[in-house]
Order: sequence, then structure tokens, then C-alpha cells
Amino acid sequence: MLVDAYGRTIDYLRISITDRCDLRCTYCMPKGFTEFEKPSHWLSFDEIERIVRQFATMGTRRFRLTGGEPLLRKNIVELARRLKQVDGVDDLSLSTNATQLQHYAHDLRQAGLDRLNISLDSLTQYTVQKIVGFDAQEKIMAGLEAAKAANFKQIKINMVPLAGINEHEIDDMVEFCLNNGFILRLIELMPMGATAQQYDYVNLQPIIERIHQKFNLKPAEGNYGGGPARYWESQDSSFLMGYITPRSQHFCSSCNRVRLAVDGTLYMCLGQDHQYALAPLLKAHASDAELQAAIQHAIDLKPLKHEFNEKPKKMIRIMSITGG
Repeated sequence: MLVDAYGRTIDYLRISITDRCDLRCTYCMPKGFTEFEKPSHWLSFDEIERIVRQFATMGTRRFRLTGGEPLLRKNIVELARRLKQVDGVDDLSLSTNATQLQHYAHDLRQAGLDRLNISLDSLTQYTVQKIVGFDAQEKIMAGLEAAKAANFKQIKINMVPLAGINEHEIDDMVEFCLNNGFILRLIELMPMGATAQQYDYVNLQPIIERIHQKFNLKPAEGNYGGGPARYWESQDSSFLMGYITPRSQHFCSSCNRVRLAVDGTLYMCLGQDHQYALAPLLKAHASDAELQAAIQHAIDLKPLKHEFNEKPKKMIRIMSITGG
């Protein structure tokens, strides 16, 4: 198993396959942003598969395709099929904004993709457009319907409450997910780049207490993913809800993941600058042993914790560069 310097087992790799996105969420990507990685610098599918094989050999079992918006990468279905066939890949999932999902959901499920995480911060056309910059609600809802029809093992809805914008819609989102069989996850905004730093983050703790009382939720007993969410469920276990609280109740002591950017850079923490470039080794045709040694060295660089609260203006790197 991959173990870092603080004894944490790293069994989850998030893989950004593009830093491009067809939306411009106000807390994610700066307006007019054009500093995308050149496609010639992107890892090829062969290189991505090779890195996944090394991680799997070293004990990592959970892998997630992210972006930007990963469905913008051509031939993503073929990539999912290839990665799912790698020995040791027990769980393959994908994060998406769902605008393209109606075209890919069925084929991705047939290729072996297990689970979906869908970003959805509002159910109203006005608020969706205010947050993402476009009137994308119709495409997103069509994507959700396609995902339901494709019969994924899990479909999680990720909502980021924003002060004065959508936090009043949380109860409506709970009802929507309850009625559609989705798992809802509320996520505290992380101060990644100036776009996110312009917002006061919404502390989820009082919201959690209110939601639990209103919907009569209890702590969930099962394992519902490899990430940091803490889950609660309805009394009959028909509805599941999770909370990701990097600021009000951080989970750094149990962090089990690292992120691979589209250019082959491994980022060890969203809230720190620790990184390691794997692309030069791939281009130099390094052996598997050399790649695995480099991966272990990178994991040894993983910091103890982020500093989102102590230094909220520290991270100038935006989320689409790191990978979601």
C-alpha cells in the first residue's frame, strides 16, 4: 500500500483529463480565463493508463476522472473502458457538470464506469445561469435523466452553498435528491484562487443540524465512497446525504487522495503547493520501477494539512488547474 509520511494510506487517485470547461462557475474559473494547458502537453491515454497501472500495483483501488469538464475530452468512453480493465482498479468514477452527459451516460456505464458525481448548485434557471455564466439548466437536467436511465451504482449531487446566492435552496435540493434517488452532498467552498476567495464561505455546521432535525436523519453505517464526506441517512435508509467540511471540520488527518493534473503533475493537497512532475519520466520511457519510486517519493511530500482557515488568500492556483 502507498503510505505517506504521516501514516495515511493513499488509495484514491483523481485524474484530470482536461482543464477545459464549458461553464464558468463564478467560484471556480475567472471570467475570461484563457490560460489553459496546451493539448500537446496533456497526458495521452497510454500515459494515463500507465500511471494508473503503477498506482494500482502499489495498492490504490479508487480512481476518478475529473477536469475541468472531463466529458469534453475526445474518446473518454474508450479511456474509461481501458482503465476499468486495469488489474486492481476496483472503483472508477467520474465528476461532471452534466451538460454533455446525455450523450455519454449509457456508453460510459457500458464501458464499466461505476459512479457519477454531478455538480448542481441550484434547481432554478436564474440561479444556475448566475453561477455558471450560461443558461445550462436544460442540458444539465437532460444529463441527470440520462444518468438515471443508465443505472449507475451511485449518482451523487454536489452542491456548494454560496452566501446570498443559493443557500436558501438547500431544502429544495434535499427534496429533489430524495425524490430522484440521488445522494446529496453539501460542500464548503474552498478558497482556491481569487474567484473562490471573493466569497464568504458558508459554515455547514448549523445547516447540518437543521437538516438532520427537519428530515429526521441518522448517522449512516455503510461506506459510500473513498472521499472525505461524512454521511447521514433517513430512518428507512432510502435517502443518503453527505457533508464535506474542509473549513469548519477538516478531514486532513484521514486524507487518502492525491490529484493528477492533465499535464502529468501530481498535486498532494488542494490547499498546498506540494507537487511532483511525472511527465518527464514518462517522456523519458522510465521503467515501472522508476515510476513507482517517483510516485512513492511524491506521496512522501504530502503535507499534514491545508491552511484554508489560517491563510485563506494563500492559494492562487484555481481548481480547474489542480483537477476537481
